Amino acid sequence: MRLLHTSDWHLGRTLHRADLGPAQDAFLDALVETVRAERVDAVLVSGDVYDRAVPSVEAVQRYDEALVRLRSAGARVVVTSGNHDSASRLGVGARLVDAAGVHVRTRPQDVAVPVLLSDEHGDVAVYGIPYLEPEAVRDVLPGVGHAGVLGEAMSRIRADLAGRSARSVVLAHAWVTGGEASDSERDIRVGGVGDVSASVFDGVDYTALGHLHGAQKLREGLRYSGSPLAYSFSEAGHTKGSWLVSLNAAGLDGVDFVPAPVPRRLSTLTGDLPDLLSEPTLATQEDDWLSVVLTDPVRPEDAMARLRSRFPHVLVLDWQPAGAVPDERTYGARVAGRTDLEVVTEFVRHVRGGGSTSDAGCCDDEERDLLDSALEAVRLAAASA
Repeated sequence: MRLLHTSDWHLGRTLHRADLGPAQDAFLDALVETVRAERVDAVLVSGDVYDRAVPSVEAVQRYDEALVRLRSAGARVVVTSGNHDSASRLGVGARLVDAAGVHVRTRPQDVAVPVLLSDEHGDVAVYGIPYLEPEAVRDVLPGVGHAGVLGEAMSRIRADLAGRSARSVVLAHAWVTGGEASDSERDIRVGGVGDVSASVFDGVDYTALGHLHGAQKLREGLRYSGSPLAYSFSEAGHTKGSWLVSLNAAGLDGVDFVPAPVPRRLSTLTGDLPDLLSEPTLATQEDDWLSVVLTDPVRPEDAMARLRSRFPHVLVLDWQPAGAVPDERTYGARVAGRTDLEVVTEFVRHVRGGGSTSDAGCCDDEERDLLDSALEAVRLAAASA
């Protein structure tokens, strides 16, 4: 039997306001093609189908179309909800669409009710564990913290397996100890309490994990597929894709990585604006999605527009002047003892890139008088309110 493990589609997400819809379509096209080419029996989607609990109409349509196409390509589909999904919304009609070969598992009370797949070697029991928020599920799955409720879910799964002669697969959306995170996941841990041990999933032939966005192997039969696209610049070095899982009569037979299409590379540039605009070796990054850090001693004017004249896909721009020593004091400490006019003129100096209040970047006398008049007008308006 061949299973395709994927997760964290985050349909509806943008990358710093860049529309990722076409890139998500390209991934889903590739997923359907893999199902056909590799004769996949079932696609496993381990949570975070959507990027938010109330998804856009376009995201819902994209998900609906994906399910139809995957079934038409010959695969059954098993889906669980993640921490970004609304379990109740994603699970609407789940018991009706079971008959169509799409199995949506979002109810904690159903964790030990498997989807049964069959091949020439017998049954494969596929269990879907949705994201389990401990407080929300304590009446159904009592336990302390994430480890407790997941442990209870797995205890029920093992009890069900004990009465079957079947190979076993579990989908789970969780933060398993040892997995490497990136900036684009919502942290479900509080002081480490959200971590669960890999041993929670002992005794299962394959565990298809979701939540962390990097494809990674914690052990041979315990893996994160990661997200199909990079959703933050911290994922620029990731190779995105899915796991193609093969089961034989005895259990896990092998796991192969299936790369996802790359819509556009993510990379970071650092340097003075004139150098970035003229350096010939940067030609290979002109079509990348970029995060740029400018190190000019004075903040350049119209920096974003000037950068986009060469690099049209700059998404993030930061200014960190070379040699500047960051002020680690709190805002309260920085403004303590200063008048309103001093605070405002210091802000103007900062925006203009000056190094001290005596710099040319600070206000001249005419600008100071204008700022002082504005502050006085605000004080009078506040006093008469």
